[in-house]
Amino acid sequence: MSASRPAPPGALAELLPDVAALAARLDAVGYLADEGLATAMLLALRLPQPLLLEGEAGVGKTEAARALAAALDTPLIRLQCYEGLDSAEALYEWNYPRQLLRIRLAEADGAALTEADLFARDLLLPRPVLQAIEHPGPLPAVLLIDELDRADHDFEAFLLELLADAAVTIPEIGTVRAAVPPAVVLTSNRTRDLHDALKRRCLYHWLDYPAPEREIEIVRRRVPDAPAALAREVVAALGRLRAADVQKPPGIAEGIDWLAALRVLGAERLDAQAAGRTLGAVLKYREDQEAARAARLVA
Repeated sequence: MSASRPAPPGALAELLPDVAALAARLDAVGYLADEGLATAMLLALRLPQPLLLEGEAGVGKTEAARALAAALDTPLIRLQCYEGLDSAEALYEWNYPRQLLRIRLAEADGAALTEADLFARDLLLPRPVLQAIEHPGPLPAVLLIDELDRADHDFEAFLLELLADAAVTIPEIGTVRAAVPPAVVLTSNRTRDLHDALKRRCLYHWLDYPAPEREIEIVRRRVPDAPAALAREVVAALGRLRAADVQKPPGIAEGIDWLAALRVLGAERLDAQAAGRTLGAVLKYREDQEAARAARLVA
């Protein structure tokens, strides 16, 4: 991390004096974080330093960033990564219609235009990265760079300046530095390895599926009218499905959807009939559903 980055604002230190304070604020917005994750989040905020969350799809990486923004009552600015994403789409673009209008007005008035006139700040359309850099505070915006492993290596290289210095360079304007560095959360499903240069600039935390008792607590919090026995049976079935050879192991979100679907149908227990009627909420491939029924994994 560059030594030139500003220290975190006093408001943040007062709001989050320790790990317990952050865990309590996350709990208040409905997110149950274990001590390891809460510690990683606190360090990312207070150092400040980007946080890289890796783990299987569906363990709650994206939701962790959402909850952090809610806990701080600060904007969540999300950049969804995909193959072919480039720096312009993440950082900014110029307002070409307004540039063209400015050219035509100058021609009509016989006025001369300079490069500064065409590339003025008011003609710049900020994208997620620049929006996060320019957030005025007093608390940092949460910049979620989601599923970075879907993007190309070139995009990782673009991020290095942002992660090291809380700054970005716009060729026509210069370097823009954050007055309040954003809380950067990067997520990866580990479909490919990220570059060591990027990892060196981040704190790292591996997010695993929660223990069964914690997962029961999570799904019941999201579906509060669910009987305890039904929630336990759903979580047990999720564990069996994750251990089986299915194409898409169900995540926590699928477990919540499944429990909610069962409650809509008035189910009190996870029997074969209830499971069969709601299997589309948890398994999204026909082959997975057939295998689960054959092996009696869901009831």
